[in-house]
Amino acid sequence: MRVKNAVNAKKKRKKVLKFAKGFRGALGRRYTLAKQSYYRALKFAFDGRRNKKGNFRKLWITRINIAARNEGLKYNELIHGLKLANVTINRKMLAELAVNDPESFKEYVKVAKTALGK
Repeated sequence: MRVKNAVNAKKKRKKVLKFAKGFRGALGRRYTLAKQSYYRALKFAFDGRRNKKGNFRKLWITRINIAARNEGLKYNELIHGLKLANVTINRKMLAELAVNDPESFKEYVKVAKTALGK
């Protein structure tokens, strides 16, 4: 007796077509086109998740740079000074402090300045 694959094949096709629901034209109705669009969409989603991390890092660096320049330091000087002073704080938290708590950010700037010898 041979094993037939109709149930599993149908399940696989239904899964792809369900994902592609809402795609324009034949891309949401024809299995082959829907499958290609499905894989492409997953690729874009994967790339987008990677890009998002870089975009947030750029945003944090911009915010830190603006706040640091208001205190008389450049971004790279601030980061270098904190590294010399053995202060471990990530850019996300530093940017958060720069925006929401300028007083404590000024303390970090002071620490960096003393480490740099300014």
